[in-house]
Amino acid sequence: MHTLLYILLTLHILVCLLMVLVVLMQRPRNEGLGAAFGSGMTENIFGAQTTNVLARFTTWLGIAFFVLTLALAMVYARIYSGNTGIGKELLSLPQPKPAAVATPAPVASPLPTESAAAPASDPTEVKPAASASPVPAASPAAAPAAN
Repeated sequence: MHTLLYILLTLHILVCLLMVLVVLMQRPRNEGLGAAFGSGMTENIFGAQTTNVLARFTTWLGIAFFVLTLALAMVYARIYSGNTGIGKELLSLPQPKPAAVATPAPVASPLPTESAAAPASDPTEVKPAASASPVPAASPAAAPAAN
């Protein structure tokens, strides 16, 4: 896998250098940097259709550049996926023990019980705590009549 990486890196560098040379050889419309190589030098060497050929070659080199970049990213990810320092630290940490499962609280029954079956009609009625004979409390309406 490392051999493929070195081959792709070498091709990538060659494509980059070729692209720089081809872009510099192209003659711009305003005769900018292309005039540094001589006004008609590329036309004398490559012929009259040099502009079209160099433009197509630049396009193909650009496509090759992006394909090689994608291939290099995939190869790097495959080679160095598990060899990171953080990955090694995480794998070397002891595994935590599973926590004890807490028992759930008892759930109230949806069926009514004896105490819940008979609702209190009078909210002021006091139920005795531990007396044998229950004595009902006086209602608020009966208290003034007793005086």
